[in-house]
Amino acid sequence: MKFGLLIIGDEILSGKRADKHLAQAIALLGARGLQVAYAHYVGDDPERITAALAQAFASGDTVFSFGGIGATPDDHTRQCAARALGRPLALHPGARDLIWERMQDIARENGSVFDPERDDNRHRLEMGKFPEGAALIPNPYNKIPGFSLPGLGAGAVHFVPGFPVMAWPMVEWVLDTHCRAWFATEAQLELSVIVMGAMEATLTPLMEEIEAGFAVKVFSLPSVDHPTYGRHIELGVKGAESEVPAAFAALKQGLQEFSAQLGPELVRKGALAST
Repeated sequence: MKFGLLIIGDEILSGKRADKHLAQAIALLGARGLQVAYAHYVGDDPERITAALAQAFASGDTVFSFGGIGATPDDHTRQCAARALGRPLALHPGARDLIWERMQDIARENGSVFDPERDDNRHRLEMGKFPEGAALIPNPYNKIPGFSLPGLGAGAVHFVPGFPVMAWPMVEWVLDTHCRAWFATEAQLELSVIVMGAMEATLTPLMEEIEAGFAVKVFSLPSVDHPTYGRHIELGVKGAESEVPAAFAALKQGLQEFSAQLGPELVRKGALAST
């Protein structure tokens, strides 16, 4: 299963707000032995949002969509999801009950009487209108739920608000409730070495040889102006803790055959996912 992100909102692309979802998603998935495969950013343009969601539903991936599920004129995600699937929007009974519950909580906090027929309260029900077939994602912050819709195969798209304080615990709930089958059962390990003054093209055959011979991923991160190492490549392998050491040893042996000048070695460990 691949995991993708769709981050929606003009405020991100205009620079009014800095995106925090990508870094947090990397951390939340990484703690479960998973990785973000891609992230797409889309402004508040219904046509582009619809196209991005149609692609997400057809991908067979697990995709988290952040933002645009409110009920203001610049919130288009719910409507675009319906169009992408060719389904109508309908008020979800469970969402209706949770929204009413939230409105009653606010009335009590303000010392007022809850009036379900008041225009602003009725408008808030728009936030509970999802494409038919949606399942709810609980929101521990203010009870206003997100929603999930199945995609191709085992894939699904999960819709959460743009507010981090709401979105991140909702993403965790989705992962722990619906995605445990894909959690890594072994700790992840990444080993790399600084290779001074090397060219990626020269090292590519060695990288391909390591990937063909071991169940790991090889990565190459070049730098041309590092303050300490100057022009160099961080070359390494990552994968299950049981597979990486032998692959890394083979990589270093190959580098010695190139007479490469090696610098420090780096170790990064991933968390052991609970199952």
